[in-house]
Amino acid sequence: MRSAIVLVGGDARRAGGREKYFFTLQGKTFIDRLISTLREVVDEIVVVARDPEQCERFCHLGDILCIADVRRGIGPIGGLHAGALAVHGEHVFVAACDMPCISPAVVKLLFDAIGDYDAAIPCWNADMLEPLHAAYRTSALLSYLEEHDSLSLRTMIWNINTRYVSIEEIRRIDPDLLTFTNINKLEDLKTIDPSTEYGQGDLCGSGQGSL
Repeated sequence: MRSAIVLVGGDARRAGGREKYFFTLQGKTFIDRLISTLREVVDEIVVVARDPEQCERFCHLGDILCIADVRRGIGPIGGLHAGALAVHGEHVFVAACDMPCISPAVVKLLFDAIGDYDAAIPCWNADMLEPLHAAYRTSALLSYLEEHDSLSLRTMIWNINTRYVSIEEIRRIDPDLLTFTNINKLEDLKTIDPSTEYGQGDLCGSGQGSL
């Protein structure tokens, strides 16, 4: 069984306080695009929010489980821990909510790359890794996250048995590396799609609307 965790719990400071998962690209919100992509390659998806109130923003996703951080205020590693506790798969793909162009073929490549390792992490170079676009062995995550001193994802990666997947290997599947498109501001998205919109959405609604 393969699972996925989508982290949505950041405070969106770089997006001016706006909820990036409700930015739209080509008529679909980021969160809907991510869920649609991940459904192609995993058996379950867990969305991790910062608190129960934020979880209410995702009840329109139907059968997708949304949970709140168990350990709040410690950044992505807290969301990763909560997600790892909730999933059932032996392997889990982890994604940030501001990456709307993730490729299902790349996700499958990372799952297949784990083998006997604890993680398969895309690697641009020795200093530039993609821990929030990566596949992990769930048991290894839980073992590390039960007791750790650092809140750094990089430190976690260094302390588990990691396979580093070169960008050139990924480029064979995704020549333009669109899978790593990362949007921090609405202005960034407009450089990709000038017609993009941002919607607050209603609770349990589609999340789409106009800026």
